[in-house]
Amino acid sequence: AGGHTTEILRLLSCLSESYSPRHYVLADSDKMSEAKIRSFEQKRAETFSESQFSLDRIPRSREVRQSWISSVVTTLYSTLYSLPLTYKRKPDLILCNGPGTCVPICLSAFLLGLLRIKRTIIVYVESICRVETLSLSGKILYYFSDYFIVQWPDLKKKYPKSVYLGRIV
Repeated sequence: AGGHTTEILRLLSCLSESYSPRHYVLADSDKMSEAKIRSFEQKRAETFSESQFSLDRIPRSREVRQSWISSVVTTLYSTLYSLPLTYKRKPDLILCNGPGTCVPICLSAFLLGLLRIKRTIIVYVESICRVETLSLSGKILYYFSDYFIVQWPDLKKKYPKSVYLGRIV
């Protein structure tokens, strides 16, 4: 909600207007991120007048301190909920950075690619705070992403598929 949103908005601030429309996906229980996104997009519209975006909500895949066993069930539910949304939006690119909400979206996009409905490029950026180990989302999406970006050299050593670009947020 807080840190992940700030990090992704920093990344998005570097993108050109060709990355439009942007579709943000939030957990239904996330109360903070929508205001941050709307503020970011309002400022962006001052520079790029044709800028377009939308907000969608999905069930949270895992709450803080939720047990691992029950989070499997809620993540599957969230993934099934995400399939029609991903099918409707048919994104060319998914840029995500770690909250549990990105896992169901990426898995549903990966599934649509397997079914040859829509091929989506998945770019995962591990949070700057992950210095020595990957987040749970990172551990899952390491296998499903097209580009897996880390911000610390030790992570690049441990995860050879990753791309180390230095600190990007």
